Amino acid sequence: MAGLTVIDVSTLLAGPFAARLLADFGAEVIKVEHPSGDPLRRYGRSRDGVPLWWKVFNRNKKSVVLDLADAPDAARFLDLAAGADVVIENFRPGTLERWGLGPEVLTEANPRLVLTRVTAFGQDGPYRRKPGFGTLAEAMSGLAAMSGEPDGPPLLPPFPLGDVVAGLHAACATLIALRARDRLDRGQTADVAITETLISSLGAQLTEYDQLGVKPARLGSSSNNNAPRGVYRCRDGRWVAVSASARSVAERVMRLVGRPELCDEPWFAHGSGRAEHREIIDEAIQRWVSAHDRDAVLAGFERVDAAVAPIYEVSDIASDPQFQARSLLASVPDADLGTVTMPAVPFRLSQTPGSIRWAGPRLGEHTGELLPRSAKEETGA
Repeated sequence: MAGLTVIDVSTLLAGPFAARLLADFGAEVIKVEHPSGDPLRRYGRSRDGVPLWWKVFNRNKKSVVLDLADAPDAARFLDLAAGADVVIENFRPGTLERWGLGPEVLTEANPRLVLTRVTAFGQDGPYRRKPGFGTLAEAMSGLAAMSGEPDGPPLLPPFPLGDVVAGLHAACATLIALRARDRLDRGQTADVAITETLISSLGAQLTEYDQLGVKPARLGSSSNNNAPRGVYRCRDGRWVAVSASARSVAERVMRLVGRPELCDEPWFAHGSGRAEHREIIDEAIQRWVSAHDRDAVLAGFERVDAAVAPIYEVSDIASDPQFQARSLLASVPDADLGTVTMPAVPFRLSQTPGSIRWAGPRLGEHTGELLPRSAKEETGA
């Protein structure tokens, strides 16, 4: 992405996450913030007043301050966009237009510009002007309805899953539009709705409802499609996760836990049959697991070549030898925090690997570097 200029005028999570992915691979990402700062600067925990989520989601970006509702600042933004490749925004539909910065204006200033617009519901439709974040998408996509225990309420994820999924889709849409620009010699608008990206990520639930009239049920950690799949508590109080999608693996698990006769049941031959009898399978696994400490459980599953994983707390991640070998965690120098640890670039390219050059910047840190001084600044007004 070196040589690519991206203007990130989005706030909070979905748009900034998309821009961060591009920044990790060398794009110059200019974070345009309101003088009051991106709301992410006031989100989550801080250390000594320094917002930690900000440092992660806006790494490798440069920060400038502009009030786009102010006509002179809007003009400065337009000058910036005229020399950029991408603009990423997530205001409610119509907001850029109200400021005189809609797609037609931006395209007139820069016909090759890709404008990526991330909203809860998209740029059209009856919900287009409704406020919304990833939580609404998690509710309306069907995710919450299928999450939780069978006798419990719908469950929202404890982290901004909808925003991150939308950010991944927005980055992908941006790259596709840039590839199309190489062929068409003109940019275009990418309309990314958080609700739609999450619905698309939930598999075949809509198709199953269309064809079979079946709705997903809340199953806790179990699956409608296979068994065994779930979490099990060990004798020492720690937990493991087990998954056996293939029949051969499920058979090895049943032999390990002392129930080989289940493998001969007609229903055991297919994932759906095992899912229908998950209570029998889960009871057998839980009885065996609860008789052993976690290390013995892991060793037993590995001995029979069956998939198992410890349930980690965040404190366990840094000490895991696999994650250490893959350099999963990056230690990033920072003027505010000295050094800050965060997840490294999330995928590896053999020839052009990404990197983290700095953590999220201070508010307006690069305004003087990237923008000419305004008339107000020139006169000292």
